[in-house]
Amino acid sequence: MIIAVIPARSGSKRIKDKNIKNFLGRPIISYTIKKLIDSRIFDRVYVSTNNKKIANLSTKFGAEVPFLRSKKLGGDNVSTVDVISEFLLKLNIPIIKVKVVCCVYPCTPLMETKDIKKGIHLFLKQKKSFVYPVLKYKHPVQRSFTITNTGKVKYFFPKFEHYKTQDLKQTYHDAGQFYISNPTNWIKKKKMHIDSTCFEVNNFNAVDIDDEDDWKMAEFIYKYKWKF
Repeated sequence: MIIAVIPARSGSKRIKDKNIKNFLGRPIISYTIKKLIDSRIFDRVYVSTNNKKIANLSTKFGAEVPFLRSKKLGGDNVSTVDVISEFLLKLNIPIIKVKVVCCVYPCTPLMETKDIKKGIHLFLKQKKSFVYPVLKYKHPVQRSFTITNTGKVKYFFPKFEHYKTQDLKQTYHDAGQFYISNPTNWIKKKKMHIDSTCFEVNNFNAVDIDDEDDWKMAEFIYKYKWKF
């Protein structure tokens, strides 16, 4: 059995009601739910939430919400691993029957089914604890700097200040879309990035939505991709 779990709590700070905010006419979480159901990859698609409104909307669009998340896992600093671990331990399905658990974030309208399939194939083939998609940094992190209170530029890696961009090693970051593992790893591991592997996805398939500018960009790309 392969299942998907969407962690969707209430109380987002930077974008109010982010997980159910209207995205081109529908709650943004509905795009993720529909994509997972239509993919026909998953035997069950669940939502883990601490909010009845999110739960009701999720079931309306076809996901299952068997119970509400515990209050202790409703805060800002709760890890994804803890949320999925609790969900699996409470779920009324024998864990031994579940082969793959894919945690998918709710604000992923640009996600492609082919990327999920690739991730699951990679997980089953490479036997790593976790598999997840990544994106290339558009500018070398080795040339990154901060600006002090006095306006002075301060490089994080001064030795690379005068390196040519093409001479620096390519770096990547988490795409913030989904994470694939099995029940044992979700329950027993405390970190997703140890003994893990990843694969690159297209920049048009992932926008990390943290503020209103990100939201507008995601809507723009969605309209371009699917001729909305």
